[in-house]
Amino acid sequence: MIFGTIFLIILYLILKYVIAWINYFNNLDSRLGDSTWRFSYDYPVVGDRDISDLDDKDFVRLRRKKNKIVLLMYSIVLVMFIASMSLLSQFLIFFFN
Repeated sequence: MIFGTIFLIILYLILKYVIAWINYFNNLDSRLGDSTWRFSYDYPVVGDRDISDLDDKDFVRLRRKKNKIVLLMYSIVLVMFIASMSLLSQFLIFFFN
C-alpha cells in the first residue's frame, strides 16, 4: 500500500507538470484555445487543409506538440486510474481480512 501511494503521488506530480506544459503551449498561440483536456484539431489554419505544414508551419508544429502532450496527459490519467483501483483493492483486502 505504501508503494502504491508513493506511485500515485509521483504520477500526480508528473500530471501537474504536463498540465503546466499544456497551459504554456496554449499561451503561445491564441488559435490553440484555452482547453486543457481537448486536442486542438478544431482550430483551423489558414488554407483548406492543415494536415501538412505548408500553410502555417509554426502553428501546425506547435499544435502537433500540444497534441502529443495532451495524449501523454491522458495516458497518465489512465495509469493513475488503474493504480488507484489497485490501491483501493489492496486497502479493502487489508481491512476485510
